[in-house]
Amino acid sequence: MSEPTHEVKLTVNGVPHSVSVPARRLLSDCLRHDVGLTGTHVGCEHGVCGACTVLLDGEPVRSCLLFAVTVDGQSVTTMEGCRSAEGGLGPVQRAFMECHGLQCGFCTPGFVTTITAFLRDNSDPTEEEAREAIGGNLCRCTGYQNIVASVLRAAEILREGAVE
Repeated sequence: MSEPTHEVKLTVNGVPHSVSVPARRLLSDCLRHDVGLTGTHVGCEHGVCGACTVLLDGEPVRSCLLFAVTVDGQSVTTMEGCRSAEGGLGPVQRAFMECHGLQCGFCTPGFVTTITAFLRDNSDPTEEEAREAIGGNLCRCTGYQNIVASVLRAAEILREGAVE
């Protein structure tokens, strides 16, 4: 017996999508398997690690905790949508590269989306504010020093209006 599916319309990184998903399909799985964007990573599947963070109507959410059917009609921004308007690295991505803010890269998409939303609301953060902003995202490799430096550098890039 086949599981019934539901039509879900959502805009992902500015592109409209219509997907047919089972009621219990997670947003993270929908993005990866139905939309084909694998930048959203799934770590703990309990909403603790932050690797699956995406922006839902501009606000950071854990995509492993949301059913895709609950976001019908909404807008999602993933790691892939955080690039520059010209298609190159976005300010946060560029800062991560310049400041060596990643090692294995598994947690990076969640950091990029989280920081993107944070810097939208705080264009000139202190180091303490940067640490607080990333407090819900876990990284097993870096020790966070370079991630904090990346937050501050991304803020600087945004204030300069310089993107790649």
